Amino acid sequence: MNLIETFQNLVAQVPELVQPLIVALAGAIPFIEGEGAVSIGILGGIPPVVAAIAAMVGNFLCVAVLVLASSGARQAVLNRSRARNAVLAGGGTTETAPAAEAVDSERGSARKEKFQRAFERYGVPGVSLLGPLLLPTQFTATMLAASGIGKARILFWQAIAIIGWTTVVAVIIGSAVYAIR
Repeated sequence: MNLIETFQNLVAQVPELVQPLIVALAGAIPFIEGEGAVSIGILGGIPPVVAAIAAMVGNFLCVAVLVLASSGARQAVLNRSRARNAVLAGGGTTETAPAAEAVDSERGSARKEKFQRAFERYGVPGVSLLGPLLLPTQFTATMLAASGIGKARILFWQAIAIIGWTTVVAVIIGSAVYAIR
């Protein structure tokens, strides 16, 4: 059984008060995100507005946690690198200082190249708004934070993207469901 069916079955089995929480949880999962979660909620019988808000909240909270964590990790790496460079400048030696570029080039180079091309072309707003067409918002936001973009700027544009995409899908799915009824 796939993950989307699991969430749909769970929404159908829990009390109405808990259903939006299930939709929010689904929204926090990459590749389901707000768009998939709102679909799960509406098809599960939740009113479209409630499903959309729950999906947006779940997706955004996950993105916010990831942006804050990856931004903090980037800052820790930069601080450690600066401290290491200060030791080396003072005449100290260290044999365990791997080049950040070597480690960076080994992991996910194709995905990073695709992200870098999009970032250079469209900037933070474009990557955030168009990102869900290529990668989950969680991945896009994490890459933006890791590249040194400000947390507030990332979260603002990710919020706009999450609200926009989730609303579009909610309107489409909600219209289709209510047209059938």
